[in-house]
Amino acid sequence: MANAFKGVVNLDIRDSIPDWSPYEQPKAAAGTPNILYIVLDDVGFGALGCYGGPIETPNIDRIAGNGLRYGQWHTTALCSPTRSCLLTGRNHTTNGMACISECAVGFPGGNGHIPPECATLAEVLVEQGFSTAMVGKWHLCAEDEMNLASTKRNWPVGRGFERFYGFLGAETNQWYPDLVHDNHPVEQPSTPEEGYHFSVDITDRALEYIGDVKSIAPDRPVFLYYAPGCAHAPHHAPREWADRYAGRFDAGYEAMRDEILARQKDMGLVPNDTTLPSLNPIGTPDTRTGPDGKPFPPLDFTRPWDTLSADEQRLFSRMAEVYAGFLSHCDDQIGRLLEYLEEIEQLDNTIIVVVSDNGASGEGGPDGSVNENKIANGVPDDLAENLAKLDELGSTETYNHYPNGWAMAFNTPFKMWKRYSFNGGTCDPCIISWPEGIDARGEIRDQYHHAIDVVPTLLDCVGVDLPDTVKGYTQHPIQGVSMRYSFDAGNIPTAKHTQFYSMLGGRGIWHDGWKAVTTHPTLSGWGHFSEDTWELYHTEVDRAELRNLAGEEPGRLAELVGLWFHEAGANQALPLDDRSGVELLTTPRPQLAPPRNRYVYRPGGAEVPEAVAVNLRNRSYSIGAVVDLAEPGAAGVLFSHGGRFGGHSLYVKDNRLHYVYNFLGSEQQMIDATEDLPIGENVILAATFDKEGEDPSGTAHGVLGLYYGDRKVGEGRIRTQPGKFSIGGGEGLNAGRDSGEPVTDDYPGTSPWAFTGGTLSRVAIDVSGEPYVDLEREAVAMLSRE
Repeated sequence: MANAFKGVVNLDIRDSIPDWSPYEQPKAAAGTPNILYIVLDDVGFGALGCYGGPIETPNIDRIAGNGLRYGQWHTTALCSPTRSCLLTGRNHTTNGMACISECAVGFPGGNGHIPPECATLAEVLVEQGFSTAMVGKWHLCAEDEMNLASTKRNWPVGRGFERFYGFLGAETNQWYPDLVHDNHPVEQPSTPEEGYHFSVDITDRALEYIGDVKSIAPDRPVFLYYAPGCAHAPHHAPREWADRYAGRFDAGYEAMRDEILARQKDMGLVPNDTTLPSLNPIGTPDTRTGPDGKPFPPLDFTRPWDTLSADEQRLFSRMAEVYAGFLSHCDDQIGRLLEYLEEIEQLDNTIIVVVSDNGASGEGGPDGSVNENKIANGVPDDLAENLAKLDELGSTETYNHYPNGWAMAFNTPFKMWKRYSFNGGTCDPCIISWPEGIDARGEIRDQYHHAIDVVPTLLDCVGVDLPDTVKGYTQHPIQGVSMRYSFDAGNIPTAKHTQFYSMLGGRGIWHDGWKAVTTHPTLSGWGHFSEDTWELYHTEVDRAELRNLAGEEPGRLAELVGLWFHEAGANQALPLDDRSGVELLTTPRPQLAPPRNRYVYRPGGAEVPEAVAVNLRNRSYSIGAVVDLAEPGAAGVLFSHGGRFGGHSLYVKDNRLHYVYNFLGSEQQMIDATEDLPIGENVILAATFDKEGEDPSGTAHGVLGLYYGDRKVGEGRIRTQPGKFSIGGGEGLNAGRDSGEPVTDDYPGTSPWAFTGGTLSRVAIDVSGEPYVDLEREAVAMLSRE
């Protein structure tokens, strides 16, 4: 509440006494430190150099050498849920983030909207005299709000950040990112050919934001949330960074696990008697089935290195090299931040927190992928296709992800990976440095902590209590505990007693050094949760969760299972959801406007995100463009949706109409008109797809015809994707251009391949499913019913 006016008001200002206190900006106490919060993505416990990993991260190592590494710090096992914890100090389901925001469901624990009763750290600090800024990955906004027609209440600038530059969704192409600046989409400032990379771009912005504040008010503290999206797929890195690791992974992931574990023991990160779990600790499709004979998830197993062909070993090694180069390149950008803070004499008075949002990812499956979006479409990778792309891994030509054997290696010494409640998904790097506030240097802390503990730690360090209300909303109590007690003493017992886990059908509960966890495969569709097998581990001494004590201590296990249900109820964690990725991503969700049979788009304006664009999946459709063509020579894109790794486009080249359906980056299905364009006003240029059937995965097939008015001028057979063109927003829908990454390289001209040589009035898409009897009459009618 603002201070009450305490001055004196009289008729004449000369007889009045002013009081500025109700109107002044909030000011932090003198000497309040800055906060630099670095949130990495999909970086497992055993990847970073300072955690015994094989990847060179000298700048992160420098932060660790100047502060503390935590050996038992945990996350939720997935992106959005952990990020909600990292910014609010409350559990993920209390925040409504049971899963990633793109997979929201209509229940309190998983609706994809952090409630205002769970204020973010930025919302608290901005009222305490901090300047707040964020760059990089947000992923805390429901998909129905990731567009310009929606409320911006859950965009970064609606949740306490005064500046924002990055992307809203789960992931983005590092060469062609889905950029938002504050409250509006923007085009990237340069191209990959000109040296563009997302990590460099956001670091430029971060330095700018810090400088903007410190040049005016040097003592004003800055809270910078730096979330580069590295090392989430796609693993995009300049080739020279990947080439630094040439040959280093040739011995395979089993050998790499041994090397990492040996270093971790030497560092004191894990007990000396720690051993490694098997490559497939919860089963394989050949050894395990679920209730009613349901299959084990086909991608959730690892192929032993010695069973791979020489070509496969070469491919898998290169995938690891590219991932390593990506992470090292990101570390280099973090180095730029450190150098700048040192240059402006702010480094010593800056609290730096470095964490990963979950363990290394198994989304590449047993063979890896050159297009990670395939998994979201339920389409298996083709090993031959992956091999053909070996020399292009990490470039603009791939959307790559390593095989999950490397996830096991980069999560050493733990089992499984991201999505799972085992330590491979949840026990992750956490580094805290604060030269003016922490005397210890380069030490390891063993206390058990979780992502919800970082916010109370930072508030403790800057001397701020959580207000009773924020923006008028009574606040839900912070559920984490401050870690500050551990800063200068490594042998103090853990202040935390209980932490629950729930993710995609998997479950776990930790209490006073013991952990119960289910073996339920995530995304399996198995259901029957009451029949789950629970395992019991004494993780205080058994970090790798190898010695299952369920049979020896059934009473303790029963108590922990009961505690899980108590915590699940207190944190609104039900119902459980283990549906497949395609089912989750395509679940119907609220929209500002209900689905309709016809959509109209005009050239100009921002790209339309896929979540709110016309949905053509698994159905017949027609695309009609109205153009004025005064003379031959028109060229460019009339309509585009998606990009190089999945999408379709209607365009003009060589004075003829063309259509391409790019099936998951694997097949460019081209249909070309056999006649030149007609000349005239209100010319209808159209493509219509008549679905004939579909395969079990939902991939539809049929005939795509091209039309000038009601005259067919081209025809071909195509198949269409069952899922989205992109996982986390990515390339959306455009009329009159194809901005960012193109659907096809067949376009005439240069980016953004805008339509020229004629006037495009509008594009309409019909998804009513009724075939056109008279395409020209129907197209004109639908364009008039906008």
